[in-house]
Amino acid sequence: MHLLETVQHLAYDPGITPSGGGLPGLAVLKNVVNSINLFAIVAVVGALAVSLGVWAWGHHTGGHQAEANGKKGAVVAAGAALGLGAANGVVAFFSALGSQVH
Repeated sequence: MHLLETVQHLAYDPGITPSGGGLPGLAVLKNVVNSINLFAIVAVVGALAVSLGVWAWGHHTGGHQAEANGKKGAVVAAGAALGLGAANGVVAFFSALGSQVH
């Protein structure tokens, strides 16, 4: 019976759901996160510009290592931009997916 009681305890629904306005400062926290996201996007634009410049410099001077590093930097910056832009959608998707688990 001990195993059955443990399974029943794990299957118990505590009734907790996310709700806006439950704690003070939610608007401030959203503003801070939005600002961090904007700062990161600006940094990625700078990283992409530098990487493309290194890529072009390496190509024109025959520096194969610089050219390869510029390409890698450009791909990483593009991936970071994709991740930053999709962050809200990814979290919303998995949150909705997680709420369907019963």
